[in-house]
Amino acid sequence: MAALAAVLFAHGAPAAPPAAANGLDRSPNIAPPWLGPVSGKFYDGDSDDLLTAGLGAIGLLAPYALPNPAAPTAAELRRLAIHTNYRAVLDILPNGGYLSLYGPNVLADGTVTAGAGKIAGTEYLAFAQAGGGMRNVTMMVQVPAGFDPRRACIVTGTSSGSRGVYGAIGSSGEWGLKRGCAVAYTDKGTGNGVHDLQGNTVNLIDGLRADAAAAGSSSNFTAALLDAERAAYNALTPNRLAVKHAHSQLNPEADWGADTLRAIEFAFYVLNEQFAPTLPSGKKARLLRPENTIVIASSISNGAGAALAAAELDRHGLIDGVAVSEPQVQTVARSRAERSIVIQRGDGAPYTAGSRPLLDYFTFANLYQPCAALSARAAGSLQPFPAAFVPLAQARCASLHDKGLLAADALAAQADEALDKLLAYGWEAETIPLQVSHWRFATPAIANTYANTYGRFSVADRLCGLSFAYFDVATGLPIAPPVALQGVFGTGNGVPPGAGIGIINDLNPAAFGGPVLDTLSYSSSTGRFDFNLDGALCQRELVGTGAGAERVREGIAQVQQRGRLNGKPTIIVHGRDDTLIPVNFSSRPYVAQSWLAEGAASRLSYIEVTNAQHFDAFLPFPDYAARYVPLHVYFNRALDAMWAHLTEGAPLPPSQLVRTTPRGSPSTAITPDNVPPWAAVPPAGDRITFDGRTLRVPD
Repeated sequence: MAALAAVLFAHGAPAAPPAAANGLDRSPNIAPPWLGPVSGKFYDGDSDDLLTAGLGAIGLLAPYALPNPAAPTAAELRRLAIHTNYRAVLDILPNGGYLSLYGPNVLADGTVTAGAGKIAGTEYLAFAQAGGGMRNVTMMVQVPAGFDPRRACIVTGTSSGSRGVYGAIGSSGEWGLKRGCAVAYTDKGTGNGVHDLQGNTVNLIDGLRADAAAAGSSSNFTAALLDAERAAYNALTPNRLAVKHAHSQLNPEADWGADTLRAIEFAFYVLNEQFAPTLPSGKKARLLRPENTIVIASSISNGAGAALAAAELDRHGLIDGVAVSEPQVQTVARSRAERSIVIQRGDGAPYTAGSRPLLDYFTFANLYQPCAALSARAAGSLQPFPAAFVPLAQARCASLHDKGLLAADALAAQADEALDKLLAYGWEAETIPLQVSHWRFATPAIANTYANTYGRFSVADRLCGLSFAYFDVATGLPIAPPVALQGVFGTGNGVPPGAGIGIINDLNPAAFGGPVLDTLSYSSSTGRFDFNLDGALCQRELVGTGAGAERVREGIAQVQQRGRLNGKPTIIVHGRDDTLIPVNFSSRPYVAQSWLAEGAASRLSYIEVTNAQHFDAFLPFPDYAARYVPLHVYFNRALDAMWAHLTEGAPLPPSQLVRTTPRGSPSTAITPDNVPPWAAVPPAGDRITFDGRTLRVPD
């Protein structure tokens, strides 16, 4: 590593400050024991860079395809991954705010430039290894060329969703790089680890594919199957894939907080290797340490939940502050006081069910969303069912009735009842237009992945009769992996369906074509093509008393948090219309429980934003563009506010509801008036308060 650092200094890395100015720790810089081999590469900020992979702000707008999809290089896969992941979490259309409110060309102070926004610097990559390579977690640190060790800062970029290590490149990654901070990324043990069980190939850390046996412990993920077990599985279900998040049998979410802390430790290690003076022993000194470096834990969605978990775990003062958006966080109420928390929105009915486990509310949604989409109250739903899907949704309503899960007899009443069940469970009324699009694009994928991961099921278990495979788009039948598999590191989201990989119902009767895409399959117990209600019921039973439920309950318990942030200053922002991670199941109960636990010592601020939902990347859809504002703007403001608090002592924003104004038309360009700042002193009608038992949120 010392030799690598010397090479990097040749590319213009700034000299280390005098030792006395930083109170130099004479103890040697030692690599963490879990750290595997480290690679590093300098990017010149012209032909290639840290933030845009050489594409620049305008280049990110255009499609990018691998020059040779059958044999991509590692550099091409990196560029594809950055292009895909940047666009996957942001609205990258100019009318929606890209290039004006945010984007590579917008400086840290908000100044809009005509530049490409490329950022030169060094990128370090390594696995955090455990179990002889069975649990390889990708770690990455990006150090911008403008990093100043005299004003050292680190921002975490734990991936959102199940994405790979570049998953936070457009969120906390961009913010940190623009500030001159090192960004500590991790894929948190999910990512695009895809094992082709038929061809026995896997992904390596750089996305290239290799034979699983040859890769050994260098594999990003290899399913834990003996050769004979894999052969038997292939004979039964050919051309299937094992996917890391679902099939690692490790429940990686249990370690997301620890992984985020490890990423920070990795950042300190490589920063000292690059910037610290050399001791007489030949080792680098520990120039940069928590006491002289600002560290902000940040990210969005799953990455945000990981940042909160890291803050709760942090017993060594690694983290100075937390700024997150739309966190996927699940709390457990262990005391009578915690169990009695009430969420009161305006004068409406109180919500008392508390934080629901992720798998609980996704398996509930997976049952009822297809039927609820047909409710007259859902008219005008965004990205509604294609015409061919409507009969299947109608069949789902009828099957739910036959199973005793809906009481109404008529279709219209069944759809209304299904929608009412979702609202009674805790979804806000603002989510009604989003229920169908979220079922189409997210709910079955998440229900399937998390049912597998929480129960630590093997791919060979074929949980609920479901598997992953590429499929023929015309018939839905599984096919042998196409050439696209070579690029899955750059195109996949880690939680199929996506990148051409679908969920296959292996229990679809032979009389109806055998294994086929889950959404097109037949439920034997209902005698209908109803989006495979049998599979959805099987997943729901895993939250209850079905076979395997105890394993799933154990996995859920391992990921639940307590809201004890160790007094760290924290800002959480969340969109009220979030249908994927509803506020009643996540941020609101987490905030209430944290305020209850820490009392007057709490430094947690909660900002809820109207007309904002989970997927900014959906905003280019015309109806989304008309109705919603980018939550990303408030995420950046949360980071700005935390930076000001940690560097200047500025007060944290008071907890409040921010009222936004949608554009009304995708042809209308967004302006700052659509996304007003939060108030330093919010009016009484916008304040979010807690009286010791009740979290009060304005209507």
